[in-house]
Amino acid sequence: MAAKPGIPKGTRDFSPVEMAKRNYIFNTIRDVFHLFGYQQIETPSMENLSTLMGKYGDEGDKLLFKIQNSGDYFSGITDEELLSRNAVKLASRFCEKGLRYDLTVPFARYVVMHRDEISFPFKRYQIQPVWRADRPQKGRYREFYQCDADVVGSNSLLNEVELVQMIDKVFGKFGVRVSIKINNRKILTGIAEIIGEADKIVDITVAIDKLDKIGLDNVNAELASKGIPQEAIDKLQPIILLSGTNEAKLETLKTVLAASETGMKGVEESEFILRTVAGLGVKSEVELDLTLARG
Repeated sequence: MAAKPGIPKGTRDFSPVEMAKRNYIFNTIRDVFHLFGYQQIETPSMENLSTLMGKYGDEGDKLLFKIQNSGDYFSGITDEELLSRNAVKLASRFCEKGLRYDLTVPFARYVVMHRDEISFPFKRYQIQPVWRADRPQKGRYREFYQCDADVVGSNSLLNEVELVQMIDKVFGKFGVRVSIKINNRKILTGIAEIIGEADKIVDITVAIDKLDKIGLDNVNAELASKGIPQEAIDKLQPIILLSGTNEAKLETLKTVLAASETGMKGVEESEFILRTVAGLGVKSEVELDLTLARG
C-alpha cells in the first residue's frame, strides 16, 4: 500500500476558504500601504548566503534554510574536510544560496543594487513568504508571510509616526484592538555603552528579544554564556524589567542613560514619536517596549 502523502513539518496547505480570507487580509493591508504612498517590490525567494549570513547573529544563522549546490557539490572538498564533520564549514562549501529569513535584508540588498534607479526617500512594501528552520509548534511555522513597509533615504521621525498610523489603520479596518509597541535602536546601543559592553550589542539585543519566550532567568543565563560579566548583567536589570507608563519608562531611561549621548538621543526620539502619535488621534495603544530588541 502506497504511503500517504504529506508535507514538511512547519508548513501548511490553504483551502479555497482560507485563501479567500487571506486575500482579504492582504488586500486590506495593501490598500493601506498604497494610501500612504508605499510602492510594492518583490525579491527572490533565495538569496546568496553571503548576503544572509551574519545579519541575524549566530543563532539566526543556524535558522537559515541553506540550498545545496546543484551538480557535484563535493567538488573541491578534501577528505580531511569531510571527516572533520564541521557542519558550519561544510555548509558554506556545499551551499551558496539560502531561503530568505526575513524581508529586511533582501530589501537592503535591493536598495544597494538598484540605488541608481531609486528616487529617495523610497517608501516600499513587500508581502511575501519567508522561511526559518525553527522548531515547529502551535502558531509557529517554518514558512510564513511577512507584510513589511519601510522608508529609506530620510531621517525624519515623521516616517516612524506614519508607520504607527498605518498599523493603527489596518487593524482599525479589521475591527481588531491592538497594542502597538515601539522601540529605538539608539536606546539599546546606549545601554550597551553604559554597561561597558558596546561590542556585545548583538548578543545583548538577541537575548533581550527572548524575554517573553524564555523568562528573565534564562535571558540572564544567555547573557552570561556570551561572556558578559555579572556586573554588566546587573546593570541591565532595570532596563530589561522596564515597566509602567510610557512617561515612567522614559524617566527611568533618562536617569540610566544620562551619560550616553546616543542613548539620550534615542529617548528624545521615542518621546517625540509618542507625543506626536498621541496628538493624531491614533486609536490603538502605543507602548515603548525595549524587548523588541531587533527592530
